[in-house]
Formats: sequence, C-alpha cells, structure tokens
Amino acid sequence: MAKLLVTGAGGLIGYALKSLKLSEAVYLTRKDADLTDFAQTKEIFNKIKPDKVIHLAAQVGGIGGNMMHSGEYFRNNIMININVLEAARLCNVKKFISFMSTCVFPDACRYPLNEKDIHNGPPHPSNFGYAYAKRMLEVQSVAYRKEWGCDYIVAIPTNVYGPNDNFSLEDGHVVPSLIHKCYLAMKNKIDLILWGTGSPLREMVYSKDIAELALWALENYSEEAPIILSTGIETSIMDIAQIIIRKMGFKGKVVYDATKPEGQLRKPSDTIKLRKYLPEFKFTPIEKGIEETVKWFVSNYPNVRK
Repeated sequence: MAKLLVTGAGGLIGYALKSLKLSEAVYLTRKDADLTDFAQTKEIFNKIKPDKVIHLAAQVGGIGGNMMHSGEYFRNNIMININVLEAARLCNVKKFISFMSTCVFPDACRYPLNEKDIHNGPPHPSNFGYAYAKRMLEVQSVAYRKEWGCDYIVAIPTNVYGPNDNFSLEDGHVVPSLIHKCYLAMKNKIDLILWGTGSPLREMVYSKDIAELALWALENYSEEAPIILSTGIETSIMDIAQIIIRKMGFKGKVVYDATKPEGQLRKPSDTIKLRKYLPEFKFTPIEKGIEETVKWFVSNYPNVRK
C-alpha cells in the first residue's frame, strides 16, 4: 500500500485527515522537523520515503497577523514550500498535492474567482506577503511538472474551519477567532466586540470536507491548473457570528467596531471545475460544521491552539 505523508498535520485539515483513520499515513508536525531548513526537510523525507504527499504546512494567520508579519509570512512560507517540493522530487514522490488559499487571487479580480486568474494582478494589501508566497506553490508545481514530469497538483480551498483550528484572537481566521471571542465574552460577562461591520461575505468549508476532497484529488486529479475546493455558498461575517452566538448560547451585547479592518468585501469562487468532477459531493452545512467546531472548542479549552 502506498505510503502517504501529510505535512502540517498539527493543523485543522491534518486533524481532519487523522480522524479518517487512514492506514499507511505518516503525519508530520513542526515538532518533527523545521521545514524552513532544507537539510532537515530532506532528511525526514529520506527517512519516511513517501509515495504520496498532502502538503499542508504553512505559517498562517488572520488579518491582524498578516498585516503585522508580512515579511515573516512571506519568508517562512516560501522556504517551506521550496524545501518540501524539492525534497519530494528528490525522493521520487509519485503524487503531491499542495494547498493555496483564495487570498492568492488579485484584489481587483473579476468574480467569480477562477483558477486561470491567479496571477492577473496584485493580491489584497492586507495579506500580500502570505499571498505571494502561496502563489509560488503553483509556479513551482508547474515548473517541476514541465522539467521533471512531476505529478504535482494544487488545490485552492476557500475559508476552512473546524476542530483543532488556530483559535488565536490576533492571528486566527474568522470562525475560530469569533468562537474564542464569544467564549471569553460569556466567561467574563462582557460585550462581544467584533471587527468591522459584519458585511463581508465568505465561502466557508468544513475541514472534514477538505480532507475528503484532498484524498479524492490524490487519486483522480492531475491537471496542471489548480482546482478550487468550495461550496460556492457565500455567508456574511454577521451571519457567521450569529450562528456562533446561537450555538454557544451567548446572551450578551454584540458590538461591531467599524474602525477595524475587515478585508475584502467578497470573493466568490467558480466551482464549475469541482462540480464537473464531483457533481454529487455533499458539503457539510455551515450550521452543523460550526456546531461541531464549537463543541470541540468548549470540550478542549483551554488546551486549544490559541
């Protein structure tokens, strides 16, 4: 049976993959190796000798983290990706899937977002360092395919959430940071203060769905162009907050701080390619996904990533 290596396995998609109880899978976290160091990266690939790789390792964050650490996010993500893809090539990995983000698309991109538009302009200034580093995943994968025939593919999930996310108040993405804020507001009996107006729209995808789609792509997708993994359903930040508030039973006051940044208003994606391959795939409804995430957070607090 083919051996599968998952990098960045300490994150939410890695956690979701573990929950599927895959045989012959090896889960790599930052405790096992520093992937910004090529010698360490090459050594661990030589030790494991994987046939397939799901590359999830990255330094990620929300609006605040991206704005404060643009240089750090660019440097570390570029180094991780260059090292991991090169180590995989040298170890003759047969199939490799890496993950980008919808933030790679141009700020002034036409909608819906399409895989062909990735490089048609600069990304949003709030996360340009991270976005440019992630864009290079696609460039490196195509270059390796052209020169060495590597079957390296790239997926672009939209806003992923779920158990074992990073619930940091400063660096977490929208769902985990809102859950943490709501929890603390309940605990301390204070107002729930949210950044922005709540009007931006996002396409949320549950982590278990992305895990299943990653495994499907390893077996069935070999196009040079990336594939967007999304429900195609937009939900406002305000509606997401309201779902979290209901699931957590928060009864206090909610305040939207319009002086804080909130990123792009919307970035709907084109899911035609995914639906062509998987017309019957059923995504987890956002109410159910957030409910499961809230339950996991409450049962694991204070030992969650934060």
